[in-house]
Amino acid sequence: MTWFVQPRLINDVFSDPGLLIDFRFGRRAILFDLGDIHGLSSREIFRISHVFVSHTHMDHFAGFDRLLRFTLRRSAPLHLVGPDGFIERVRHKLAAYSWNLLGQDAVEFSISAMEFVADRLTQACRFCAREAFEPRPFAPPELPAGTVLDDEAFRIHASVLDHGIPCLAFAFQEKLRINVNKAGLDALGLPVGPWLNEAKRVVRRGGDDGTQIFVAPDRLVPLGLLKAEALHLAAGQRITYVVDAAYHPANVERITALARRADQLFIETAFLEADAALAAERRHLTAAPAGAIAPAAEVVRITPFHFSPRYLDREDQLRREAELAFRGGDGP
Repeated sequence: MTWFVQPRLINDVFSDPGLLIDFRFGRRAILFDLGDIHGLSSREIFRISHVFVSHTHMDHFAGFDRLLRFTLRRSAPLHLVGPDGFIERVRHKLAAYSWNLLGQDAVEFSISAMEFVADRLTQACRFCAREAFEPRPFAPPELPAGTVLDDEAFRIHASVLDHGIPCLAFAFQEKLRINVNKAGLDALGLPVGPWLNEAKRVVRRGGDDGTQIFVAPDRLVPLGLLKAEALHLAAGQRITYVVDAAYHPANVERITALARRADQLFIETAFLEADAALAAERRHLTAAPAGAIAPAAEVVRITPFHFSPRYLDREDQLRREAELAFRGGDGP
């Protein structure tokens, strides 16, 4: 079955962390973390609709300016989510520039920034290009606890971890995976086209099988027939992203809950277990507990990353330590 989204790390494992989730057959992408984004093409950057920032250490937020420069001339808004205090940091970023060349004739571009605190969105602010990015507070959407985005096709969940400061971990959850069976369409004499997107939307909304789907001015097809012959439904993909977390029971419990039954877990493995004291001092995970979290959470696949540069010549050791803990469930 074809995956609805394609996740990939935007840098090598020793560089700034960041995960791009690109939507197949769609004109959008979302990004977890905003450090160095030179690994993204201009086309990929222009497609980004949402960025979820774990925290504002430089290696997780220094790419804001580059993102802004590429998206400034588009009309589609940019949505940002970060931890407590995030809105003020976005405001300062925007205030660092002179916007006298923007006015009412500028593209109607805007940035919304929201803060996730404890278990929900608590504050929101909009910055509009036509207003020289003056901050305009607004009420954040009322979403279930632990949710930062509820899209038609997916949800983004978040959890606050301890890194000495609040650090957010995120999980992408596809609501329902729907693939089109081309042979089934051909058998029904139906073309591939935009009408399929509407059919998928009706399925995700729980539409009745008798619902008529508009294919062409002279053709309506019942949803039940499409589901039986041309649409393949399956549980949605879950992708979890975890960086910069101290190793202690509270963090482990939160990560395990967020990553439960994830298809992929992208998790920092900053240090080897031999350097656990240093990891504790800097509030990062070592490879062994990072790997051990995955089987406890019933994760299908683990991708370790965000390695400390001190291991540039020992990358294999970090991978091996995480893999052994993942496969054997062994951890400290």
